[in-house]
Amino acid sequence: MVTKELLRQVIYEQRELIGNLGIERNVGKQSIEEPEVLVISGVRRCGKSVLLQQIRAKRAEQDYYLSFDDDRLLHFTVEDFQVLLEVFMEDFGVQHTFYLDEPQLIPGWERFVDRLYNHGNKVFVTGSNAFMLSKELGTLLTGRHLKMELYPMSLSEYARIKGVAWEKKDYYTTEGKAKLLNLQKGYLLEGGFPQYLNSGDPRYLRELYNDIIYRDIVVRHRLNSEKPIKEVSYYLASNFTHKFTYQSASKAANIKSTETVNDYIGYLEETYLLGVLTKYDYKVGEQIKSPKKAYFIDNGLVAQIGFSFSENLGSKLENAVYVELCRQGKEMYYYNDGKECDFIVRSKGSVTEALQVTVSLKDSVTKDREESGLLAAMDAFHLKEGTIITLDEMDEKRLADGRLVHVVPFYRWCL
Repeated sequence: MVTKELLRQVIYEQRELIGNLGIERNVGKQSIEEPEVLVISGVRRCGKSVLLQQIRAKRAEQDYYLSFDDDRLLHFTVEDFQVLLEVFMEDFGVQHTFYLDEPQLIPGWERFVDRLYNHGNKVFVTGSNAFMLSKELGTLLTGRHLKMELYPMSLSEYARIKGVAWEKKDYYTTEGKAKLLNLQKGYLLEGGFPQYLNSGDPRYLRELYNDIIYRDIVVRHRLNSEKPIKEVSYYLASNFTHKFTYQSASKAANIKSTETVNDYIGYLEETYLLGVLTKYDYKVGEQIKSPKKAYFIDNGLVAQIGFSFSENLGSKLENAVYVELCRQGKEMYYYNDGKECDFIVRSKGSVTEALQVTVSLKDSVTKDREESGLLAAMDAFHLKEGTIITLDEMDEKRLADGRLVHVVPFYRWCL
């Protein structure tokens, strides 16, 4: 049980801590205005709380805000939500807009949100655990909440935080292309965590990773040690974008049970730290048994987790494409029938896109391999167009049967 005085201390001190709101994020505005509960989810420190403050700053009612990620609220329980409501009303009068930052730390929080919604209030919620959010909201707020997944900075947001302006003509001029290539390389190496981009200190990313492992996985799932899951994470980060099996991950991490490894990878996915791509197959059983590919939420972060002896731009380019496709809400798989295509996108039950990713097509062997993989996917799903994403090559190839292969630089595909 927390007292009203403690809640007032936390509320007013948190109001004082809100400072620079940073650059405006590229998010859909429509869901912000809808009456449903808006749940902003994503990996730790990707900017959810800042986005919540940006939304709050533009609305008439701004006072009913609380972040539950505060050590003084360690003993806050579901019964204390009524006390919080009373404090809000006593100090700020009657308002109908609530901003709740990380309430999922409080068991039963969704019941309070359900009550607020049923009384006609607009509620904004942030959260860092995909499974817990879907499980808890799915029980009480099915059809009454909207989900917005936030990611680290996109390339266009990275450009703004770096103070780099660009326009369409830069695609075609020597100076403009040089600017975009420099911007792109920085993004592929640094990633998009806002605070890291401001500080440039890799210790920030290592601390963030340790926070995710310990607070979001070890404590939540009551693991005896963080070492085994860190070994799994290290293996995946050292081989990101490459195929793996639960058996190979189990052997590398020296864990006897593949079921345990499966659980650990699921925990890592829940925190948004990584995503696992499955081979596309019409038979679900074959999809489940096929090798997987791991992609991480951020290039800067994965560089601090795994082992790499080079810049590894090929994997970082592919990883960035994966994150961008996630940002667009795409359902993805990889394709392999002996020839491999990095990404196929499915929409409404049908495959609608095929994308191949490579640093360059200048080497003839690489060109043949990448084109044949893309064409195999286009053949399999009767696609008239396909795309190869490179670092800095632009081309368009029309085949004899009329199909079209686009070759496009990553920066142009993104921007």
